[in-house]
Amino acid sequence: MTITLKVCEKTKKQMLEFFEDLKRIKTPPYAIFQADDGDTVVTLYESGKAVFQGRDADLASQFWIETEKINSGKADFTNSDKKKEEKKDNYDFKIYNSSTIGSDEVGTGDYFGPIVVTSAFVSKKDIPFLEELKIKDSKKMTDEKILEIVPKIIDRIKYKSIVLSNKEYNEKYNNGNNMNKIKAIMHNRALYSLEKEIEDYDYIVVDQFAPKYVYFSYLKEFDNVVKNITFITKAEDKCLSVACASIISRFIFIKEFSKMCKDLNILIPKGASDAIDKTAVQIIKKYGFDKLNEVAKINFKNTEKIKNMLNE
Repeated sequence: MTITLKVCEKTKKQMLEFFEDLKRIKTPPYAIFQADDGDTVVTLYESGKAVFQGRDADLASQFWIETEKINSGKADFTNSDKKKEEKKDNYDFKIYNSSTIGSDEVGTGDYFGPIVVTSAFVSKKDIPFLEELKIKDSKKMTDEKILEIVPKIIDRIKYKSIVLSNKEYNEKYNNGNNMNKIKAIMHNRALYSLEKEIEDYDYIVVDQFAPKYVYFSYLKEFDNVVKNITFITKAEDKCLSVACASIISRFIFIKEFSKMCKDLNILIPKGASDAIDKTAVQIIKKYGFDKLNEVAKINFKNTEKIKNMLNE
């Protein structure tokens, strides 16, 4: 954190006296002194600018802000963290109200069920329609609600979905591809497929699951890489196209999951809990271990627990 305070001559003299025994030997150019105040570095410049830098800069500066108010009747100061936060909020607000292509995935934390990645396009004119459906609160939606409203959404907006079965996932994972690389490849495929069909958009947004440079390093061996991407954490809260991509992916996941349960004739819980392990044992006893390789993500820790349960 960095707080910058403009101080008058009286406050300058008081700071000089206060920090006399805390001064550093070396002083930056144009600085009167630099001192250590606990976890904060304080630098007073000839111009009257006092800079507080460090974890406790807000606490270290507070006394001098109040002192300046007493000495000059006001305190002119800035907080770099707040500026960054405001800039980020404004940027997110700009994206939210733009025409965007957004991409998100589901199923990566589920032992059973496929991985589904969807890229969706939301134009400015679609925003009121989606807000009426409360898409902005997509994280609060139940599976029942998703099954109800997604058909309304896909009738109106363009999207592309990629579904990766667990059999395919296990093959890719065994060939040296980790989860994030698999996701990056799927996102790129969905984005490239959709972008070709969209003539006019302002941003492409991906719900960030890896640093930007890592994401693109996963794709270095591929052609047709979509590069003009804005990565945002918790993007489905800040971009309606990502929120739509998330619930469309969930819609497809629910459908595929139900189909799997029907094919196995076993009611399977979602997620990766202890109940999952017991269900996996049922599947193995009924169909053999090879079947588990088709319907579950074998690299998950659940698999070892399941093997131990079979040996008991």
